[in-house]
Amino acid sequence: MEERIKDIIGTSLKSSFSYKEYRKLVKDLVKEKSNTGQYKTEELAEYTMLNDRRMNRWDKTFKIDEEQVAKISQYNKSITWLVLTESWCGDAAHIMPVINKVASLNHLIDFKVVLRDENVELMNSFLTNGNQSIPKMIAIDTESGDVLKTYGPRPSEATQLVNDYKETHGILTSEFKEDLQKWYNKNKGQNIFNDLITLLDQ
Repeated sequence: MEERIKDIIGTSLKSSFSYKEYRKLVKDLVKEKSNTGQYKTEELAEYTMLNDRRMNRWDKTFKIDEEQVAKISQYNKSITWLVLTESWCGDAAHIMPVINKVASLNHLIDFKVVLRDENVELMNSFLTNGNQSIPKMIAIDTESGDVLKTYGPRPSEATQLVNDYKETHGILTSEFKEDLQKWYNKNKGQNIFNDLITLLDQ
């Protein structure tokens, strides 16, 4: 089974994007009023446009202090962070710019992006509670191809907020989803960053 998953990952990596390429793809889709994924709808195109704005903002504003920059640059293991996503995914728009900032500080961290609906076998190998939840990051030892850890679809604090809300209300309401976006904005990527640093430390 392990070798099969390595083969699936290897196949997906061959069709992967860099973050820069993914950002260009999203911008092109915004111009076309379209979206990635199996279904093209006006609503998903609107989410894609909104996510492009979110990523623009985080690409410009997310900062890492000098002490943490030094810590990340000293990491000495060659890893690949492979992220499954789609252009309309709201959580991904907050998470991916932070992943990119961290990866950019160390040449041994290779950040790659693939689309969920074009990589169904990979997605089905890394479900969350039986669901094809995105974004999903797979941390891979680049040399051996072994899967080290997975991360997502949300940072740890947001995951707890979602779980607590579901336990009380059963489903996630549109009001809660708006509150979650406010949480992301208020947190300024720090929970995501701390989660990623924990991944590197393990």
